[in-house]
Amino acid sequence: MERSLDATVFIVDDDAGVREALAWLLRSRRLLSESFDSADRFEHMLATGFVPSTPSCVLMDVRMPGTSGLAQFEKLLARGWQTLLPVIFLTGHADVVTAVAAVKRGAFDFCEKPFSDNALVDRVVQALELSHNTLGQRKQQGQLSHLLAELTERERDVMRLVTQGLPNKLIADQLNISVRTVEVHRARVFDKMNVKSAVDLANLLRN
Repeated sequence: MERSLDATVFIVDDDAGVREALAWLLRSRRLLSESFDSADRFEHMLATGFVPSTPSCVLMDVRMPGTSGLAQFEKLLARGWQTLLPVIFLTGHADVVTAVAAVKRGAFDFCEKPFSDNALVDRVVQALELSHNTLGQRKQQGQLSHLLAELTERERDVMRLVTQGLPNKLIADQLNISVRTVEVHRARVFDKMNVKSAVDLANLLRN
């Protein structure tokens, strides 16, 4: 993914100096950011209807007053957003073991303070790429769900058997309909699903 102003990095840290330094660093690499001085303020934004529609990731301090970074990460996990909104933890030496445990639970990575600017931004870009890919997958899934919703119940039955590799004669026997009727339903399924063959259809449903 090209680094782009369409991507957003959320900075969640109670230290104003850290927030400002990170925002400046990201700007220097043409990355937009939004800053929050607590996990609670960040959660408020999420809870009021925010859903990532462009590549996004989070730079989050492990320890903060109020809700900790780890507790906030659990809320992201509960939403199933660990790849939609990847989290990179910012941690002091004393919290490295805790950060490693968070990575094992699905956090994208952690960077120990003081961190290398270039290394951190490189990981941010990789996290944004993961978010970009997840958004693409969700879009494809949504499109697939829309296509499937257009099928009749009989067309779904035929599609299921077509993707199992059954010829029209066996499909007709199993569904107790004529071969000609199978051919008609098969053609309609291919047309509605925008595919040209049973292989294309199987691949579409597998993705």
